[in-house]
Amino acid sequence: MSEAGGNAEPKMKVLLVEDDPSLSFGLEKNLSFEGYEVLVAHDGEKGLDLALNNRVDIIILDIMLPRLNGYEVCQALRKNGFRTPVIFLSAKSQETDKVRGLELGGDDYITKPFGVRELLARIKSILRRSQGPKGQVLELGPLKIDLRGHTVSSKGEPVEMTSKEFDLLRYLIERRGRVLSRDEILTHVWGYDYEGTTRTIDNFINRLRQKIGDNLRKPRYILTVRGVGYKFKVDHPN
Repeated sequence: MSEAGGNAEPKMKVLLVEDDPSLSFGLEKNLSFEGYEVLVAHDGEKGLDLALNNRVDIIILDIMLPRLNGYEVCQALRKNGFRTPVIFLSAKSQETDKVRGLELGGDDYITKPFGVRELLARIKSILRRSQGPKGQVLELGPLKIDLRGHTVSSKGEPVEMTSKEFDLLRYLIERRGRVLSRDEILTHVWGYDYEGTTRTIDNFINRLRQKIGDNLRKPRYILTVRGVGYKFKVDHPN
């Protein structure tokens, strides 16, 4: 699971959803120059699709978008359990518009026109809060899971995982406490166009349990919810 280049840190990934071609182009260039990997969508429907099917660190989301507006995109993400930080961009400067954006799950709201330096500063501030050391590394009993570094260790010893196994573990952890159906897991970890069956989930769950030392008959981390799917337990013994 290590990145190419040995200890090189993976780039933070930004999803930019903006329908103004010139603004989108300028922001993409500035974000790339600052070292971010940038995904771009020019309408809300495409933006939502990219957000659901890619692991991104932050979303820059215009409000006035074709197909789905920014409010609808953010609302759909939050309903699906995605906690990715969202910064709204909008020409709407009324307090009611800002309040609505924040109440729907936005983390910040920037009114157009704005300075690129201001946007970059706000991105860095939000990422520091959401991706700081406490948010990156989870310690669950003997387990240490580095969500940014894509590494897992148990009692100090590294646990080898494929990238898909880690994606599944991360998906469960980021939605811990929620009951997730097999179809939901399959869609968000493997993608909408995956032709496998939900039996794939059961096989991967069993492999994950073995690798993290979870008792298959009486698991303490990944719980089976009969007839529905799985849930990553919120509280764990130390």
